[in-house]
Amino acid sequence: MTEVIRRQLVRLLRHHRDPAVAQAIRSTGAAVISYVVALQLSSEPAPLTAPLTALLVVQVTLYTTLTTSVRRVNSVVAGVLIAIAFSSLVGLTWWSLGLVILASLVIGRLVKVHEFVPEVAISAMLVLGVTRVTDTAWDRVLETLIGAVVGLMFNVLFVPPVWVQPAKTAITDLAGRMGALLLHVGEELAGRPTMERAAAHLHEARRLDNDIALVDASLRQAEDSLRLNPRVKEALLSRLVLRTGLDTLEICAVVLRVSCRTITDLAKARAPQKLFPPDITAALRDLFEHLAIALESFARLITAQVSATAEEAEQQLATELDTARSSRDRLAFLLLDQIRVDQKQWQLYGALLTEMDRVLDELGVDKRSVRLMEELDRHSRLQRERYPRLHRLRQTVRRDG
Repeated sequence: MTEVIRRQLVRLLRHHRDPAVAQAIRSTGAAVISYVVALQLSSEPAPLTAPLTALLVVQVTLYTTLTTSVRRVNSVVAGVLIAIAFSSLVGLTWWSLGLVILASLVIGRLVKVHEFVPEVAISAMLVLGVTRVTDTAWDRVLETLIGAVVGLMFNVLFVPPVWVQPAKTAITDLAGRMGALLLHVGEELAGRPTMERAAAHLHEARRLDNDIALVDASLRQAEDSLRLNPRVKEALLSRLVLRTGLDTLEICAVVLRVSCRTITDLAKARAPQKLFPPDITAALRDLFEHLAIALESFARLITAQVSATAEEAEQQLATELDTARSSRDRLAFLLLDQIRVDQKQWQLYGALLTEMDRVLDELGVDKRSVRLMEELDRHSRLQRERYPRLHRLRQTVRRDG
């Protein structure tokens, strides 16, 4: 049994940077410390509200810990004040309990405690159900403050890691799956793709939406870990680079799904014949291959930390995009010749070219720079509108300096 426990501890330490493991270790430590402190300060024999608060407050990032602490303390204080007000007017009956719950839920929305709205009603009911309402109420507030402070200080003293690398890995994997889809479609074009195979690629493209949602969740955690983190310099720029990069990949994923829809329609219209003549098939495969490499180069570019690596990725991206544009132009001439021979599917040919143009445009280095500057300007504008006094103070300091 001892050997089993030792192995589990070793495995836990090896995965200490995993978000779930870090959350478990931090929450456990903060809960135990807050309980020990509450035993010394609270008159309750078992002040479990303190470790409960710490357990709910401690998050894997400092930013979420701070915001959660404030909301949770607000919810408990609001519930306690409601219970004190009702206890001085009426006793505990079925109808007074209903009024307390209703008032707590409404006030919880007004004080903007967000996910802790039910906690307002829970605190009010727990306090209202005891005989010494006032003493118990303030003990509960004290325990909540202890848990919140311990949870906050736990993450201040032991600064959580920055969860940027998992987000970068998720973005790289997403670009890899998109590139693999393009390669698979290109390989299918060399044979005689059936309606079923084309539809399978379409379903694969649709599943990219789920992948994007997972990457978005990972990126949100990374963005929170960058906020208020003393370890990180230029946190805003890092967040915006990753966010705008994911937005670009999301647009490309939508375009790829539409392209698979176009190829599926072509397979249905031309069955049982081949979709394209050999020269057009070769041009499409060449275009898809360069687009796949461009997608992966784009992901490396937005996730690169070292300047030399970023420059190399940007150079490779520009090279692949130039080659892909040449392939696209050659494909356009070949499709034009095909339309002169057979005009039945000219709309689908044009749609396919337009979709490839959109991907090339979204991945462009210039487009990425423009989008990043727009996001920086938008963030600055929002900060000025949200904190006008701070903005005026900064302007004054700059003029005086």
